[in-house]
Amino acid sequence: MNIAILSVSKKGKILSSKLKSLLSKDPTIITVDTYHKNIKNNIDNIFIDNEDKTLKYDAIIGIMATGILVRSIAKKIKNKAIDPAILAMDDNGKFTISLLSGHLGRANELTLKISKLINSEPVITTATDTNNKIGIDSLSNKYYWEIINKNEILEFNKAILDEKNIKIFLNNNENSNVRYIRDLKDFLTNKNKNTVEIIDLKDNEMSIKNIDNIFISSTITNSVYNSNTKSNQDEYNNMSKCNYFDIFANFNNHYLFFKQKKLVVGIGSRADIKEKNVLNAIKLAMHNLKLPLGRIDAIATVEIKSNEEGILKTAKHLKTPLKIVSLNEIRRLNNKTISHSDFVKNKFNIPGVAEPAALIIANKNENNSKLIHKKIAINGVTVAVAVSN
Repeated sequence: MNIAILSVSKKGKILSSKLKSLLSKDPTIITVDTYHKNIKNNIDNIFIDNEDKTLKYDAIIGIMATGILVRSIAKKIKNKAIDPAILAMDDNGKFTISLLSGHLGRANELTLKISKLINSEPVITTATDTNNKIGIDSLSNKYYWEIINKNEILEFNKAILDEKNIKIFLNNNENSNVRYIRDLKDFLTNKNKNTVEIIDLKDNEMSIKNIDNIFISSTITNSVYNSNTKSNQDEYNNMSKCNYFDIFANFNNHYLFFKQKKLVVGIGSRADIKEKNVLNAIKLAMHNLKLPLGRIDAIATVEIKSNEEGILKTAKHLKTPLKIVSLNEIRRLNNKTISHSDFVKNKFNIPGVAEPAALIIANKNENNSKLIHKKIAINGVTVAVAVSN
């Protein structure tokens, strides 16, 4: 997560510096930038990257009165699918408020993280959370699923609150592999009791391709196609481009479709590294992300490590493809979030291995992948994690 912290008072600036120091120690926080005063100009800079005209940060923390923050961002916010997480804090650090994009933007998650770091009172108002349930959009965020038809999120979260029975179907076939069913079931059992049922279509000798004709046309017609809004028309176009779905959910006449984002673990190591060192490093990174090992889609490393026995054995142990990235691919990579190693730069003329390898394999166009776990070094291994964006 890339975070901007905006303060307006002297005490707010001190708190901003403290937060930056604390959050920067978290490997799942990629960058933290601080801004002080000049609210209008800073908000403009915070929301848009001048080079590629895209959102610059995943989350914005405003240490100021909630009213000032709301008025400052009002013209910048678009819709819940793309808006960054917005948090508000008082300059004494007494309250941390999840203001916008609590689920899809992970504002609730960040609010809880900050409240633990500085012992503030978290303020979260989303209904599923206040009723101790996991929303369908929070579930998709946890496991890095992309929701195709986001217009159905509200209906599913209402159903969860009303404790209606929801079925989640996993499409395990040659194109898709959901390898963390036990973790998924355990997580949902703890959160939503018996209201959500997980069904592996492979176990049921079914395939989404065989059953989608039953509901696909009616779902598109009822949920998306008949809507004249641009966002819903875009969702219809997205659905039309997908020839299969990794996961879908259903209750009554409502359907929600998911694609798994590609999650890649990047690995660098010293020579003759042992398998247990590589495996332990990967386990630590996935633990930090609160994800099961089965969620890993690929392991990536650089060509000079393609025959490293410890890495090869780890990939085999995890039953995960090992992808090799060339030195030239890394040299061509243009990503501002990559950390640089002087040792690697001097020896191979590349900024590093773990982060760029993960970014490249997560998506061949580096602008469509992002780091979710920055590089850490442990017992001769560097590890980082990226997902397709």
